[in-house]
Amino acid sequence: MNLSEKDKLYNWHPYTQHKTVPDFPAIVKGKDALLWDENGKEFIDAIASWWVNPFGHSNQVIANAIYEQLITLEHVLFGGFTHNKAVELAEKLLEILPHNQKKIFYSDNGSTAVEVAIKVALQYNYNKGIKKTKIIAFEDAFHGDTFGAMAASGISFFTEAFKGSLLEVIRIPVPNNENENQVLQQLENLVTTNEYAAFIFEPLVLGAAGMVMYSPEVLDKLITICKQNNVFTIADEVMTGFGKTGKTFATDYLKNKPDMMCLSKALTGGTIPMAITTFTQEVFDGFYDDDTNKALFHGHTFTANPTGCAAALASIALLQTSEIQQRIARVNESHLVFQNKIKNHPKVKTTRVLGVIFALEIKTETQESYYGTMRNKLYNFFIENGVILRPVGNIIYILPPYIISQNQLEKVYATIEKALEIV
Repeated sequence: MNLSEKDKLYNWHPYTQHKTVPDFPAIVKGKDALLWDENGKEFIDAIASWWVNPFGHSNQVIANAIYEQLITLEHVLFGGFTHNKAVELAEKLLEILPHNQKKIFYSDNGSTAVEVAIKVALQYNYNKGIKKTKIIAFEDAFHGDTFGAMAASGISFFTEAFKGSLLEVIRIPVPNNENENQVLQQLENLVTTNEYAAFIFEPLVLGAAGMVMYSPEVLDKLITICKQNNVFTIADEVMTGFGKTGKTFATDYLKNKPDMMCLSKALTGGTIPMAITTFTQEVFDGFYDDDTNKALFHGHTFTANPTGCAAALASIALLQTSEIQQRIARVNESHLVFQNKIKNHPKVKTTRVLGVIFALEIKTETQESYYGTMRNKLYNFFIENGVILRPVGNIIYILPPYIISQNQLEKVYATIEKALEIV
């Protein structure tokens, strides 16, 4: 019995209806932008393994940092203790984050980073004796799978079974050239009711919605409205953070900075689960009190894990090298060339590019479901052709490791062109 067959016996995979899917490829090795399965088949990882792996698989720099940390201090509880790597990482992050961010809170993954931000927004008001129990989010947003993050997510089939158990969230459309004024007015109407603790958003790109993009100018206006009405703003940079949009953070495109930021995925270069939520001094001060009950009673066993912190420090150091910045620029330039080539294809409805993110929407006569027939056909085609891409309905996107070679990138583009002929 091979690995794939054993896996089917024992394991329950995410976002998977096991009755209808075939055996999964069993990956046994990775290097740079490539993965190999147990049969020796080679795959180009064109989505950086769910957006976490910008510097490639088996990166020696990060591996060495992890090894050195493991033989020094692998873990110590963060409740009542601290350690050098948590302090070093906080210092480094506060150096590269928007300057209004002053405090770092460690957790385990993107969902928990969002969960912490939502809890803080609600408790801040509770601590002040203010009743604000609702939040605002975009339609079709995705912020995670824990209950607060799930409530903020607008993709309904992810949350349908839990409707009656979720925090109250009001959704506004993603702004575009046609609806910008209406969206701004809708947000203003909501925040002036004094019922909302926070507005949470994926800055500039809604990842799981199919890389839906909107402008920094309109996001600046939305943040201004919130600030004028004492509503916290939460930037979920779990996907966009650490170079994906061409800048270190998507919020670097903004004039107005959020009150809180959520980070994970590429934080540790795809090696160790870790997440961070960052806050302004004002937010932190809402919990700083002689009353113990006003503290933030939230924590995780592996909070600020030293090994994860070491991986994150190595990852950030790599991001800041001129070589990686040049590679990000090269991927962006390649995407723009491919966009110019493919945008007039008779089966292509729209294309969009930001940083290393490329998205293409296929023309369809009816609305394609998230995991519908077209998506599954495309996904299987890509896997058969040795390219890992996960279409969202009728949207194909590329979000590769920054270190992907030009030849590998050209193969990804060519495979997408071939895929258009089968739909």
